[in-house]
Amino acid sequence: MSKVFRVLDKIVDQISQGLAAVLVAVEVFILLTGVVGRYVFGHPLVWCDELAGILFLWLVSLGAVIALRRGEHMRMTVILSRFGPRAQRLANCFAALLVVIVAFGLIVPGLSYAVEEQAFLTPVLQISGTWPVVGQLTALALLLYVALRQLLSQVNWGDLLLVLGFTAAVFLAFGSLESVFEDLGNFNLVIFFFGIASFCIFAGVPIAFTFATATFGYMHFTTTLPLSVIITQMDQGMSSIQLLAVPMFVVLGLLLEMTGIAAAMVNFLAALVGHRRGGLSYVLIVAIYLISGISGSKAADQAAVGPVLLPEMKRRGISGGELVAQLAASTAMSETIPPSLVLIIVGAVTGVSIAALFTGGLLPAALASAGLAILVFFRTRKDRPGGRRASAREIGRLFVVGVPALVLPFVIRYAVLAGVTTATEVATVGVVYAVLVGIAVYRCFDWRKLMPILVGTASLSGAILLIIGCASTMGWALTRAGFAQNLTDMMTALPGGSTGFMMVSIVLFIVLGSVLEGLPAMVLFGPLLFPGAEQLGISLVQYAIVAILAMGIGLFSPPFGVGFYQSCLIARVSSDEAFGPIWAYLATLVAVLLIVATVPWISTGFLP
Repeated sequence: MSKVFRVLDKIVDQISQGLAAVLVAVEVFILLTGVVGRYVFGHPLVWCDELAGILFLWLVSLGAVIALRRGEHMRMTVILSRFGPRAQRLANCFAALLVVIVAFGLIVPGLSYAVEEQAFLTPVLQISGTWPVVGQLTALALLLYVALRQLLSQVNWGDLLLVLGFTAAVFLAFGSLESVFEDLGNFNLVIFFFGIASFCIFAGVPIAFTFATATFGYMHFTTTLPLSVIITQMDQGMSSIQLLAVPMFVVLGLLLEMTGIAAAMVNFLAALVGHRRGGLSYVLIVAIYLISGISGSKAADQAAVGPVLLPEMKRRGISGGELVAQLAASTAMSETIPPSLVLIIVGAVTGVSIAALFTGGLLPAALASAGLAILVFFRTRKDRPGGRRASAREIGRLFVVGVPALVLPFVIRYAVLAGVTTATEVATVGVVYAVLVGIAVYRCFDWRKLMPILVGTASLSGAILLIIGCASTMGWALTRAGFAQNLTDMMTALPGGSTGFMMVSIVLFIVLGSVLEGLPAMVLFGPLLFPGAEQLGISLVQYAIVAILAMGIGLFSPPFGVGFYQSCLIARVSSDEAFGPIWAYLATLVAVLLIVATVPWISTGFLP
C-alpha cells in the first residue's frame, strides 16, 4: 500500500509542480507580450489580461497544493511550541484534519458553481466560464489528496481518533445551538470570527484554512446561504489582475539572487562605506532599501543581503543580537518601498491607486532608513573602525560591475511612472532584464535552478493568495452582517477625530501585524477601516502607508512576530540573544511612524 501512495505522491508532485512552473513562465510571456504589443507596436492585445486572469486562478490553486505539500502555508506556532510533544502532535493532527475538511468543503459547492458558470461566456475570448473553475477544482482535488496523506501519515490512530471525536463533538454542539445563534445577532461574529478563528490560529492551523473554517462555520450554522457563495467570493478576491503582480515579483526576486545582481549591488555599497564605524550596518540598511524595491518579498530581501553581509559583520565583532535587530528593522521599514507585494495587495483590496502607493511609500521608508542609520551611529560611535578602506580603483571596478544592478530599480520605477507598463506588468520587464544581465554580464545564470525558482514562485504565490481569497470571503461575511459599518461608526466616533482614528489604527495594525502577519491583517481589515479614514478626511495613501509601516513593526516584534524569528534563522542567531537589542530599533521605527502619521506631506507630497 505504501508503494502505491509513493507512486501517487510522485504523480501529484509532477502534475502540480510541472504545470505550475509552466503557468508561471506562460504568465510572464503573456504580460510581456501585452506590453510589447501596446507600447512597441501601438496595438493593445485585449485578450492578454483575460487569458492571464484565467491562468492565474489555476496557478494560485496549484501553488496552494505545492505549499501544502512543502509545509509552506503561513501559520503561527509561537504558542504551540511552548507545549509538550503530545499536545503538538494533537494540534498538528487537528490542523491537518481542518485542511481536509476545508478542501472537501470547497470541492462540493465548487461542482455546482462550475455548472452555473457554463451559462456564461468570457467577454473577450468568448469561452465558457467553466474553464477557470475546472482548473481550480482539479487543484482542489490534489489539495484534498495531499491533506489526507499528511493527516494519515503524520499521526498515530489514537491521536487521530481523539481529534476526530473532538471535532465531531464541536460540530454536533454547534448544530444543537442553531436556534440560539438565531437570537444572538451579530454576537455570532465574535463566536466564529474571533473565538473559532483565534483558537485555530493558536493551534497552528494555517492562516488561510483558519479563515475558511471560521467562514464555513458562520455560514453553515447562522445563515441559510448556499456554501457555493464561499468559492464565488474566493474567486472574486483572488481574480484581480493586479494581484498577478505577486508571482511576477516573487520570480523576479529569486532571479536577482540567482544571477548575482543583488550581490553586485551589495558589494559596491560595502566598498564605499564598509571601512567606517558601523559601515556594514549602513550598507545593510541601504541594501535592503534598494533590494526591496526590486524583489518585492521580505524573505527574498533578507536571503539576498544576509548571506553576503552578515558573515563579514560577525567577523568584525558585531554581536549576533545586533545583527538580527538591524536585519529585522531594515526589512520592517522596507514594506512601503515599491514594488512591495504589500503595496500591491493593499491597492488591489482597497481600491487605492497602486501607482500612488508606489510614489507615497518611498519618502517614509527613506525617513525610516535615516532613523535607523542615526541609531546605528550612536550605538557604534565607540567602536573601532573595521575593515580595510577600499582603493578608488577597487571602488571604480565594483561600481562598473554593479551598474547593471544599480540601474534596475530606476528602470522599474520609470516604466510604471512613465506609463510604459502597469504595476502588474512591470515585473516582467525586470525578469527579462535580470535574465539578460545574468547571462550576458554576470554570466551567473544557472539553468538548473530555473525550475526550482518557478516552482518556488508558485508555492509562495499560492500560499499568499489563498489567504487573500479566504480573507476576502471572511470580509464579505463581516460586511454582509453589518460589522464593517459598525466598525467604521465606532472608529470615526473616537475622541480626537482623525488624530484619534489614526492613533488607534496604528495600535490595531501593530497588534494585528504581530498576531496575523501583515498580509492577512491588511486583506481582512483594510477594506473595513479605509472607508472610515476617508470619511474623516485622511488621505488614503497616507493611511495605507501608516498601516503598512505599523504592520511591518508588528511582524518583526517579538514574541509573536514571525518576521523576528525569520531574521534569527537567516542570521543563525538565537532569538534569546536578539530579544534585547531589537527594541531600540523598533522604538526608532515607531517614532518615524508617528511622524509619518502626523505629517501627511511625507506620504502625499510627491503625488501628482
